[in-house]
Amino acid sequence: MSAGAGTVAAVDLGATSGRVILGRVDQRAGTLELEHLARFQNGPVRLASGLHWDFTGLYRDLARGLAEAFRRDPSVASIGVDSWAVDYGLLRGDRLIGEPFHYRDERNARAVEAVHETVPFAELYRRNGLQFLPFNTLYQLAAEREGGCLDLADSLLLVPDLIGFELTGRRVAERTNASTTGLLGVHSGEWDDELIERLGLPASVFAPIVAPGDPLGPLRPTVASELGAPDGVEVVAVGSHDTASAVVAVPMRAESAAYISCGTWGLVGVEVERPVTTDAAREANFTNEGGVDGRVRFLHNVMGLWLLSESVRWWERDGETIDLPQLLAAAADVAGPVAVFDADDPRFMAPGDMPGRIAEWCAEHGVPAPRSRAEVARSIVESLAEAFAGAVRQASVLSGVDVHTIHIVGGGSLNELLCQRTADRSGLEVLAGPVEATAIGNVLVQARAQGFATGSLEDLRALVARAFRPRRHLPRD
Repeated sequence: MSAGAGTVAAVDLGATSGRVILGRVDQRAGTLELEHLARFQNGPVRLASGLHWDFTGLYRDLARGLAEAFRRDPSVASIGVDSWAVDYGLLRGDRLIGEPFHYRDERNARAVEAVHETVPFAELYRRNGLQFLPFNTLYQLAAEREGGCLDLADSLLLVPDLIGFELTGRRVAERTNASTTGLLGVHSGEWDDELIERLGLPASVFAPIVAPGDPLGPLRPTVASELGAPDGVEVVAVGSHDTASAVVAVPMRAESAAYISCGTWGLVGVEVERPVTTDAAREANFTNEGGVDGRVRFLHNVMGLWLLSESVRWWERDGETIDLPQLLAAAADVAGPVAVFDADDPRFMAPGDMPGRIAEWCAEHGVPAPRSRAEVARSIVESLAEAFAGAVRQASVLSGVDVHTIHIVGGGSLNELLCQRTADRSGLEVLAGPVEATAIGNVLVQARAQGFATGSLEDLRALVARAFRPRRHLPRD
């Protein structure tokens, strides 16, 4: 089948904001265009029971964005949804049992020990291939089981699958996001029923696995009416873990490339054909997550721009406004060395006084703490660049991929200072962009499912490279 041209709608949800984007694809003409229709805030809500997501408000905002998409272009053929990983909603019938917990909620810490007493982490890694993160879904579910809510549920859906259910009425688990739960077999790509049973979790709540590109079905009639959508518009499973979609849009032209999907988190890794579950990979805390077309994303989570955004939020808590471009320009002008701290230190995980925690880390390690806001920002950039460079070196050694180029995509690709310092500290060429990699990957998987594009991931990436020329950063002496 030859590729045609068409339009799809991408819902891209991050841990701090969401957006609805129209994607117009014409592979024969070599064009790929995005039109941003809606952007809305997303963030945690503190309730008596803990830290939650405002899923109701999130769905309201994305529905408004989709309605605008159909007003703008009634020819939209399909909708795809991606989001952050690991978080989920519990359903009883068609009803959501409370707002989903936020992965940064404190309840997860006490569940880790209970899980590892039942299944040691070394065995977990052999089974699921995931790095240790205290908020992985299996730990959250262990806490959920203690709270009793799990006994009330008849289904569990990860956030993008939950939105797909609201749109279509179909309950599924898209594989790339399901791979982040810790309950999917790293080699089989299916639910690990034995592990689920050993952890005392009800197997009946887990939905059937689908792959990126699989159709979920048409919009519910009531939803189509509310959105102003014509008959026949369907929802298509994409790489619903936002990093899986982002990696689709990394314009890699060779196997010797690493990627950094840089936003709230910095996901640093390489793409491989088979999981890497060696003891060395486990000890280095690298993860094997599902990718589009059966690829494996072998990567390490670095704290990412959360360090900077949370610092800015802390400074602005009394009403002051921080101009981020001016702050980064001042950071670039900082003369002399600044503190390079461990960006992966667990103290930086929770919301709060990030500059104070950085100073605390420096005091504990005998390092002069940054004094001004510009120095704090420069310290964060230098620490992230060092963490990124180190993770790329580890990914190369552990996977056997001989890395010569680093691609930085996502919001972090706009941070010129971070991109240049990553090149300097790694000694490798850095290619920055596209910024909207996640939305682009979402669009391309839909476009291929609709016949607007054809071919392998390499063919789709070639289209990205033509449409969005990356900026080049060479390492300096």
